[in-house]
Amino acid sequence: MTSVNRPARLNRILLAITGLVLLAVGGFTLATHAGWLRMLDPDSPLVPGTEQPPTWVLYTATVVAVLVGLLCLRWLATQLARRPKTHTWRLEHDPDRGRTELAAATAVAPLIDEVGGYPGVHSARATLTGTQQAPALALVIATEHDADLTDIRQQLHTHALPRLRQALDLDTVAVTIEFRFTSHTGPRTH
Repeated sequence: MTSVNRPARLNRILLAITGLVLLAVGGFTLATHAGWLRMLDPDSPLVPGTEQPPTWVLYTATVVAVLVGLLCLRWLATQLARRPKTHTWRLEHDPDRGRTELAAATAVAPLIDEVGGYPGVHSARATLTGTQQAPALALVIATEHDADLTDIRQQLHTHALPRLRQALDLDTVAVTIEFRFTSHTGPRTH
């Protein structure tokens, strides 16, 4: 088990499968009706013994199936892309003398490297959002099951976050920390 949020993974898998099935059914229906596929006779009735439905019903069913499939895929894409939007910060005190731009990903790279080296941490991700007046940091830390979360949090608050604030010349940074447990275990001493 690589994540404690297994229902979310199942949700994403079911959404992907549903979307792909609906897209395939819609594409098959469209291709058969247009005569591109010869597996079924496009002139045969939909249900034996009844009249063929009006043409607009077939087009409507195809469009609805394709739209539902695309909406499911969009929902899946939204599930996967959960990072907050970042900005490029402009660090300038005198615009007439030039400007300095700093990408948020570049600003947090040293923090990610430092946190990734903590004992028990498997990997770390950080996203710096907001403006210089109201910055916000979102940390996602993947740890081993036996990692000491209190120690990791203490190291963050005493070492990593003060260095980030000093490097960016910030008084405060709103921080959100999310711990995720992985099945990877660290080296054991015997």
